[in-house]
Amino acid sequence: MPPARRPRSPKSAPETASDQPAVLHLTRFLPYRLSVLANTVSHTVAKLYEKRFGITIPEWRIIAVLGGGETLSAGEIAQRTAMDKVQVSRAISRMLDSELILRESGDTDRRKALLTLTPKALAIYAEIVPMALAYEAKLTDALPEEEHALLDRLIARLQARADQLAAAPPATAELEPAED
Repeated sequence: MPPARRPRSPKSAPETASDQPAVLHLTRFLPYRLSVLANTVSHTVAKLYEKRFGITIPEWRIIAVLGGGETLSAGEIAQRTAMDKVQVSRAISRMLDSELILRESGDTDRRKALLTLTPKALAIYAEIVPMALAYEAKLTDALPEEEHALLDRLIARLQARADQLAAAPPATAELEPAED
């Protein structure tokens, strides 16, 4: 059966290649590829700690961001982990129930709750970090040292550009493909 054709109005000119809609090849679309890679890595690492420690990916991200001894608000955690505030809030609730974090009112702003890890969470952090770093080493051993360094630089540049674009949303016209 031949492919269905879109009917043309009698007054329109014949279709040209530029009249065809753009085609998105998802498996070659960089944002999609980065998302799939990030999810694959995240879920693989999650297998290391979900069964052993009973924590979820969002909970691990909170432990990881607070593991350096920082005290942060939920909003700061959401920003640093690129998780939405609802996801962070739910994880914090579970972690408070599991006695993995402590919540204290801020000194300057009583409305801003500050979060720190409990000794129980710090012990989990100490066990997971070597496993996570070993996984990272296994993943990146697919790259020679110079390519690994290049990847680090490229990711940093792409992140900086993504941050720039996110901070100042472009006008719709700026997202339109250039005309030939």
